[in-house]
Amino acid sequence: MQEQDNLQWGLVHAYVLDGRGGARAVTRAELEDLQLGDEESIWLHWDRGHPLAQTWLREQSGLSRFSCDLLLEENTRPRLLALPGNELLLFLRGVNLNPDAQPEDMVSVRIFADAKRTISLRLRPLWATEELIAQLEKGSGPKTSAELILYLAHYLTDRVDALVSSLSEQVDGQEEHLDADERYMPEHGLMLQVRRRAAGLRRFLAPQRDIYAQLARNGFSWFVESDTNYWNELNNSLTRYLEELELIRERVGLVLESEHRRLSEKMNRTMYRLSIITGFFLPMSFITGLLGVNVGGLPGVSSDHGFMIACALIGGVATFQWWLFRRLRWL
Repeated sequence: MQEQDNLQWGLVHAYVLDGRGGARAVTRAELEDLQLGDEESIWLHWDRGHPLAQTWLREQSGLSRFSCDLLLEENTRPRLLALPGNELLLFLRGVNLNPDAQPEDMVSVRIFADAKRTISLRLRPLWATEELIAQLEKGSGPKTSAELILYLAHYLTDRVDALVSSLSEQVDGQEEHLDADERYMPEHGLMLQVRRRAAGLRRFLAPQRDIYAQLARNGFSWFVESDTNYWNELNNSLTRYLEELELIRERVGLVLESEHRRLSEKMNRTMYRLSIITGFFLPMSFITGLLGVNVGGLPGVSSDHGFMIACALIGGVATFQWWLFRRLRWL
């Protein structure tokens, strides 16, 4: 009932972090007079496309017009902005695991955060937030706003691993078939799809990696110093994924090159055989064409054995050509 009431306002999730790894859910109505304890902080996760969520953000959140405009803009890319007052704006992307969606069509999450509150916005459902909530309900979730951002980034990055591994396995399958069967032709459409997906992932993961590196060197006083190692690890993970994606694109290029080479070889063999057949029958065609000229004086016209002589001549030419082609190793 509480969740349905929040959704009417465009509020997907609302939790007060207790500073010990747990959290309690709050309603939209409670936000008006909510008082936080010394160790508490609040996380509000909104539906960016809901009109009431946009109204709250602009009129009641206390954020500047500049921050609201950036959080609600239609298209964005991963980036980090440090704001006055020790606040930050963070734009991240996660793998799209929604039904009938392409995983590389990554879901955007926009975040405003300071020491006591985290406001995140999404347009499409994001599975990383569900995992985060599960940790909070078990009492082993983030304790502060800084840790909440770290947890969310961690779950977003974990989803990339499975997708990159899936793309790599598809290329592995094509390469194994190519090695096992010289006549195998790779699936052209599948390889183009893998390359397109790899390019789409690189588009968002490259700037996101740089963001993690910036957060590892952050100057925000409310960030926990011990979290630097975790941000560095996320940066290293994305670096590894980007290297793997680049390798996938190169391997796809080699598979497609192999396909092109085999098609060229097949075409060359076909043209070679046609050339041999044409060269084999060309002299015989010349003889039959010459004997078919409708003029007087052709030899054997009045002879009863003229046809047999012509056939023997053509047979002799064919035998000689077969011997010559074999000697030249054309056959």
